Amino acid sequence: MSELDPQTRARIEALVAVDEVVLFMKGGRGAPQCGFSAQVLEILDDYVDRFAVFDVLADEGLREGVKAFSEWPTIPQLYVKGEFVGGADILAQMHASGELSQVLGARREAPAQPKVEVSETAAAQIEAAMADLPDDVLRLAIDYRYHNDLSIGPAEEDDVVVECGPIAVHFDPTSAKRADGLRLDFVTNAQGTGFKIDNPNAPPAVQDMSVETLAERLRAGARVYDVRTPEERDQACIEGTLLYDEDAQREIERLSRDTPLIFHCHHGGRSAAAAEHHTRLGFVEVYNVVGGIDAWSQRVDPTTPRY
Repeated sequence: MSELDPQTRARIEALVAVDEVVLFMKGGRGAPQCGFSAQVLEILDDYVDRFAVFDVLADEGLREGVKAFSEWPTIPQLYVKGEFVGGADILAQMHASGELSQVLGARREAPAQPKVEVSETAAAQIEAAMADLPDDVLRLAIDYRYHNDLSIGPAEEDDVVVECGPIAVHFDPTSAKRADGLRLDFVTNAQGTGFKIDNPNAPPAVQDMSVETLAERLRAGARVYDVRTPEERDQACIEGTLLYDEDAQREIERLSRDTPLIFHCHHGGRSAAAAEHHTRLGFVEVYNVVGGIDAWSQRVDPTTPRY
């Protein structure tokens, strides 16, 4: 295994300290790129909702560096409180034996029965949809991002079943832990007609920010990242913002996950994707500047060139 240079070692030491639980894997938490990474994600979801994830496929230096750092030849790799725990096989064994719960400091318990409310309107729609499906049940899966998957299908042996008047809602055990206080309704609004799920446990999503608010936040010293290319930044730049380059990305990796982050681009599309990426890394207060620097030129500082 190759020798690790001091700069890469220092970087990895900083990464394993950003959270109590840190996973180096192939792909992102929402899109694992290998079966072993997906297996470890599924195991961790049984114990903890929050943990930091770093995609080694996006950084060849990190991919090889973390192997040398841990002296372990494969990915994924799990660290807890800065200490290397193991790869997929070891974690599967620890999960089966119960040892992993001790390492993580989180007991794997049967979930409590969540309190769930189904409106009369939603119940009527569900009853109508299931009228010809007597052997199936209503299922609601909630992933780690609190995205909901409402479906009709067969019951599972380990389902947590919640009776809501005439409707029974089936959850897998992990989803049940995320469902307390959830309300299921059926509504008609500007987006159309359909089911609406309100879950008070869901973490904050990316928040929109106007360019006027951005100006206020910059005066207050906020951390604002420009995700455009260096060439675009040479054409027009908002004073006080930082180019979202490799150095900036490594700086962000070291930040506490409750640090507010603001992203802007030309019109708001690229920065929205960057902001969403950082919510997946565990940041809880992330903003996207609506309209980007083009809106800034029109509504805040007309001396900023448009292009």
